[in-house]
Amino acid sequence: MVNKYESIFIISPEIGEESTKALVEKFKSLLETSAQLDSIDEWGKRKLAYPINDRNEGYYVMANFSAESSFPHELERIYKITDGIIKYMIIKKDK
Repeated sequence: MVNKYESIFIISPEIGEESTKALVEKFKSLLETSAQLDSIDEWGKRKLAYPINDRNEGYYVMANFSAESSFPHELERIYKITDGIIKYMIIKKDK
């Protein structure tokens, strides 16, 4: 069964501009191949609501996609093992 999801992830600004673009492209291609990517919105560098690992800023990216119910678990696993991702969230949207 295909569900709609929204995911936001925050990239550490310390990894540099090129690495940030590479990470965004990595997750964009992952979502295009493993799910149906509806939209990806780069919010850019913003101040964090609270410090995370002594960081006060992060590069925000939000993606809307449709996928099988097993895919968010795999996406979460990839977020966890990717260097540069400091925070993420995946939300199932109501239809």
